Amino acid sequence: MAETKYIMALDEGTTSARCVIYDKRGEVVSVAQKEFRQYFPADGWVEHDAMEIWSTQMSVAQEALLKARLTYRDIAAVGITNQRETTVVWDKATGEPICNAIVWQCRRTADRAAELIELKYDEMIREKTGLVVDAYFSATKLQWILDNVPDARERAERGELLFGTIETWLIWKMTGGKVHVTDYSNAARTMLFNINTLEWDDEILQLLNIPKCMLPTPVECSGHYGETINELFGGPIPITGAAGDQQAALFGETCFNIGDVKSTFGTGNFLLINTGDKPVFSKSGLLTTVAWGLNGEVKYALEGSAFVCGAAVQWLRDEMRFMKASPESEELAMAVESSEGVYVVPAFTGLGAPYWVPNARGMILGLTRATNRNHIVRATLESLAYQNEDLFIAMESDLGIKIKELKVDGGACLNNFLMQFQADISNIDIVRCRNIESTSLGAAYLAGLAVGFYESTEEIIEYKEIDRVFHPSISEEERAAKMKGWHKAVGACVYLATEEA
Repeated sequence: MAETKYIMALDEGTTSARCVIYDKRGEVVSVAQKEFRQYFPADGWVEHDAMEIWSTQMSVAQEALLKARLTYRDIAAVGITNQRETTVVWDKATGEPICNAIVWQCRRTADRAAELIELKYDEMIREKTGLVVDAYFSATKLQWILDNVPDARERAERGELLFGTIETWLIWKMTGGKVHVTDYSNAARTMLFNINTLEWDDEILQLLNIPKCMLPTPVECSGHYGETINELFGGPIPITGAAGDQQAALFGETCFNIGDVKSTFGTGNFLLINTGDKPVFSKSGLLTTVAWGLNGEVKYALEGSAFVCGAAVQWLRDEMRFMKASPESEELAMAVESSEGVYVVPAFTGLGAPYWVPNARGMILGLTRATNRNHIVRATLESLAYQNEDLFIAMESDLGIKIKELKVDGGACLNNFLMQFQADISNIDIVRCRNIESTSLGAAYLAGLAVGFYESTEEIIEYKEIDRVFHPSISEEERAAKMKGWHKAVGACVYLATEEA
């Protein structure tokens, strides 16, 4: 074990594929990243080319090795983390996808999800999967592919087709088609997996007419899945860790204890709290999910997701042309003393938890003749913190506890204005670690634990370093007034999304 000094983490995100090579202390030795194409074939539809994801992910892995002047012999193990819920179906014999992957953001199956709710299947599905019925998850996407791609259902029933989320697809390809598995954390996001029994649920499969033979085998998030084929890196590397991006970030932030919370300020915003070895079912619109499976034990989490976070800053940059680079948003927000009553509700792809209004669309409210670019930028950043606070309120209600500290990661957490506003509006300390890439780090930790690279989670905690802590600095009256304005803005957004409006 002494000869192998590094872990390779593959981080397959929604807009890019990354590879990060870590040393034992969690320091980045090498990183490579490449964007891939986004397809929008119809309003609300989002697709990816799974073969492009595969080739892009492998090219950045090879680039990261070359940059660090390493070979496969220097890598102890590979860990994978991925955009969750995105659905791939491929030919078992040829390895070719039968259509583009349907991305988690895609809303094409919103009507099917609404139909399941209308037929009163939502409570049964929630009790088994921990999820609210929504087009966000893989189940209705997979059903759509089977119903709409010619001959797909017949071929699936004959055992010719395989289904997987992105980590399943990558593991299958990296092992030359030998290993068809999904880790518990990704399986828990399909809306087909019973999180109580840790098995695919026959009743839901029957309801959606999905052949069980096309599903991968569920496994723990840390363990020996297989080895990479020699053609990829010149020799075999064990693949020993996998987790969906948000669960990997929870692990990467070392949220190992009940009540530990993290928020990933990425494309979307994802807040997860460790609830221990038993699932807690939310009464407040949150999702119950598997956090990870490790050493024969399963940990669960409550999750709240806001579909738009960093994407709102990209919108300000690319569509509104308010700035040339995303980091400029901090300077623009600080150029005014307040947002002057302007509220932005960034519901570009609907409202997620705790509202779950898929037809909602983004709004800007409170405009006056004096409103300028800086007010709108500031209000947009503030909206990201407001969304998080809604999730905090829901979590505290479900668990009966007061959250006192939040660990943050993701690109937007580098925005000091946003982090301070989050501390202010939520009245909690915000802890930002020196390494904010917790997603890939979590995958590296999970992979490393499986091969003895790390002896224990306690050893991992010793390596974490804090960059900055943001403390709340506004009065309770100011906080309450700001939240009242936000909830009025969200109320207007929800009202406009209803048929009666």
